[in-house]
Amino acid sequence: MGMVYRIYLEGERIYGCANCKTHLATIHSMMSRAFNGQHGRAYLFETVVNIIEGEPIDREMTTGKHTVRDISCCKCRTVLGWKYDRAFEPLQQYKEGKYILERNLLVDVQ
Repeated sequence: MGMVYRIYLEGERIYGCANCKTHLATIHSMMSRAFNGQHGRAYLFETVVNIIEGEPIDREMTTGKHTVRDISCCKCRTVLGWKYDRAFEPLQQYKEGKYILERNLLVDVQ
């Protein structure tokens, strides 16, 4: 495996991995703060960078069945949340292609 090049984000508020501070997303790509992750509160993002996506798996969640992929930091491999590939409920399909990042696994970086 070759070198992994990381993307550095710019803006007024940047969220990074709490473990290694790798840039992940900006406040402008945040869609909602009203989500729950496996370990507490979570945020829904339109775009996230510097991640590794796992294999798709079907999970039964509080809002119905979804196909998701766990996402990890590309530097330290900490599992940060998941990506929605498919929502089986029509009212949940707005989540497809979006990302959940767990709040307690994020830090503000500048």
